[in-house]
Amino acid sequence: MMPPIIYTAYRFRSICRLQRLQAHMMSSASAPEVLLEKVGRAGVITLNRPKALNALNLTMTRMLYPQLKEWETDEQTDIVIIKGAGGRAFCAGGDIIAVTEAGKSGDPLAQDFFREEYVLNNTIGMYKKPYIALIDGITMGGGVGLSVHGRFRVATEKTVFAMPETAIGLFPDVGGGYFLPRLQGKLGMFLALTGFRLKGRDVQRAGVASHFVESQKISALELDLVGLRSPSNEDVSKLLESYQTQSCLDAEKPFVLQPHLQDINRLFSAGSVEGILQNLNTDNSAFAKKQAETLARMSPTSLKITFRQLEQGAAMSLQDVLVMEYRLCQACMRGKDFYEGVRSVLIDKDHSPRWSPATLAEVSDHSVDQCFSPLGERDLRL
Repeated sequence: MMPPIIYTAYRFRSICRLQRLQAHMMSSASAPEVLLEKVGRAGVITLNRPKALNALNLTMTRMLYPQLKEWETDEQTDIVIIKGAGGRAFCAGGDIIAVTEAGKSGDPLAQDFFREEYVLNNTIGMYKKPYIALIDGITMGGGVGLSVHGRFRVATEKTVFAMPETAIGLFPDVGGGYFLPRLQGKLGMFLALTGFRLKGRDVQRAGVASHFVESQKISALELDLVGLRSPSNEDVSKLLESYQTQSCLDAEKPFVLQPHLQDINRLFSAGSVEGILQNLNTDNSAFAKKQAETLARMSPTSLKITFRQLEQGAAMSLQDVLVMEYRLCQACMRGKDFYEGVRSVLIDKDHSPRWSPATLAEVSDHSVDQCFSPLGERDLRL
């Protein structure tokens, strides 16, 4: 235990360092896309593309990976904290438009981005020191990969979580095949196929976040995390739990999906996507009708890939899931639906994709099998 005077001085220095970091973020128009700072014995990562909602690109991945590896073995670094700049998003996903352009032109970015992103996801999942993701804001796609595999994921009332990839001809990657089937019942399959958005405290209730802390308390939490001396995972957990206990916002509101959990387990328990749709279409509830309408808008190929991804991923290690997902993403780069989905949702924004094949019946088992086929020398190595 540090004497009070020393602790106060240490905390004051930590506050000053954090304030300098924040001032640097605000003052420099050409600030780096990731800010890497040692504050006391904590490594602090700030995703710094606020205008792009901190979307992850290859440059950022190449800054994050070596720094995480260095801090993992650095005796002067006890914990790692990762957060997003700008107040709106932790990380809204990957830089999909850049990947789309690369895929169309045959640029190696379409391979390099996913390969290096998945290596980073695995590094986070295997990290030996406490890794705390402050997911205060939009957290989707690539942002989920930067947080969900870490030991501590702190949601706030501003958090919006989703894996909306089936709407753009992709699938819930970055290890989605690992963490989604490990959620309660068929909740993960529901989230994966429909892209349903969870908000605030519900992100923790679903099991995606480990803790919930009110957004206004995050700065104080960060200072207390930085002030921990040689903390164990248990020490970090106790501090997070103390902040969670003080966070009463929305505590009285039930989990938004609570009334539907039994329905989700029943309706999404089937041996195929077609089976799930049959369950939904023969059910008379408004909930089932809404989910059937949602699935009808998604890429049929993506739905079938995602279903098998989660079915297989439930019994696989994170490493094996990421190898599988790399094969899948490269199959998507070779196909048509990914480019059409990005055009429809992100570029033209007409939300009228023309999927090919257009129906589930036209997506053959053979074409799905091919998506899961090994890539030989081009397979992901972890």
